[in-house]
Formats: sequence, C-alpha cells, structure tokens
Amino acid sequence: MDTQIIENQSFGGERALYHRHGLELRNCTFNEGESCLKECTNINTHNCTFIGKYALWHNHNTLMDHCTLKEDCRAPLWYDENLTMRNCFSRSPKILREVRGINLVDCTFENATETLWRCKDLKGIGVKVYDADYLCLMNENVYLKDFFFRGKYAFQYCKNLTIENADIDSKDLFWECENVVIRNSTIRTEYLAWYARNITFENCHLAGTQPLCYCKGLKLIDCTFAEDADLAFENSEVEACIKGPITSVKNPVTGYIKASQIKEIIIDENVWQPNNCKIELDS
Repeated sequence: MDTQIIENQSFGGERALYHRHGLELRNCTFNEGESCLKECTNINTHNCTFIGKYALWHNHNTLMDHCTLKEDCRAPLWYDENLTMRNCFSRSPKILREVRGINLVDCTFENATETLWRCKDLKGIGVKVYDADYLCLMNENVYLKDFFFRGKYAFQYCKNLTIENADIDSKDLFWECENVVIRNSTIRTEYLAWYARNITFENCHLAGTQPLCYCKGLKLIDCTFAEDADLAFENSEVEACIKGPITSVKNPVTGYIKASQIKEIIIDENVWQPNNCKIELDS
C-alpha cells in the first residue's frame, strides 16, 4: 500500500479523516470536532497538533512523533493497537485507555488524570507525568525506565510491572498489584503497596507512613527508609534487608527483617498467625 503524504493542513468537524489507511501527516492541525482519525491503520503523524475530542480510536499501527495534544483533546487514544509516541507533549485527560502494544519515548503528560487504564504491553523510556490521578489502572505487562511521576493513586491492580530509575511522589501506590519489581528508585507515598503480591524493591529509598502492609511475597533488597516511613510491614509476609534504620515495624507475619536499627517494634493482639517473622539488627 502506498503512503499518502498530507502537509500543512487544518482539519475540523467530525471524522475528518475517518477510516483512512496509509497516511503520513506532517505539520497538520486537528481543530475542534470529534474522531478525526478514527478506525484507521498505518498512520504516521509528525509535528501535528490535536485539539478535537476522541481523535484516534480503534486504530492499528500509529506513530506520533513530536506531536502536541491540547487540553480540549479529551480521551484521544482509546482501543488502539501498536502505538508509538516519541517526543510528544500532552495536556489531554484520559489520554490512553484499553490500548495494547504501547511504546513511549521521551514523552511528557500533564493534566493526565485517568490515563493509561486497562492497557497491555506498555514500554516507556523517559516518561514524565504530572497532575495525574489513577495512572495505569489495571494494566498488564509494563516496563518503565527513567520515569517521573507526580499525582495520586497510581498503578492499582497492575500485573507484571517493572520500573527502574524512577522518581515517584504519589498516594496509595501499587495497591493490589501482582508480580512487581522496582529498582533504583525514590518513592514518596502514604500506604505503599498494600495488599500487593510478589513485589520486590531493590536499591530503593522509601518515604511515607505505613508502607508495605498486608503483602504476600514481599522482598526488599538494600533499600533505605525515610524517618516518616513508620509502622511498616503490618500483617505482611516479608524478606527485607534494609540499609540504615527503620522508625517502626508493626506486626509482620512471616519471613525476616534486617536493619541497622529499628527504633520501635510493635507486636500486639492484632498480628496474624503464624507470627514468626525474625527481626534482626545488623552489627
């Protein structure tokens, strides 16, 4: 199939380029309207600006390079397959939903509430996300590297998640996730990873109250805790080697916890059985 090149044009209204195949769009603007590139295949967009709603739904094989998505471009990428975004900037809320096969490179998302819901097979390098609530809800098969996040309630109900070299400031992070590995990252949150299963933190710095409670298969390797990371590991199955002190540990269930100092250990009547976690201080 030959590729049609369209340059320096503006489009508006409803379904401006509906059900088109094999387009290369350069320096184009998609103004107010809806569904400008819906149900398309093999679409490449370069230096394009998107303003209208529901811009690229049910598409296959889409490339967006140095594109801008404005705030009025609500819910632009839903139900797509094989999407690559490079050096894009978005202020679009609900930008990605139920997309499979996503590759994000050096992209910035602002105003990104309810973004990346129910997506599968996501790879992101150099992604920055601001002002986002409920990022990556119910995703599967996710790999993120050099990741920056500011928001709330991220990565809930995810499966098969790996994050490396991240700076994350959130609330209620990694709740009820399964098969998670976080490496070389700084994480500031309240109530980190409650009810998670098979989750590992390696060489991470963790801050925020009541982290890592009600977990199964929890591992921490050469991590550090901030002073406010108190009441950790409540009713969790844990294997933890901590570099430095822990402010307080409460009711761990099984496994072991090693740290240079644990300022307070709380074991009360609410601890779950078998209540045989070993707590040791490194000399």
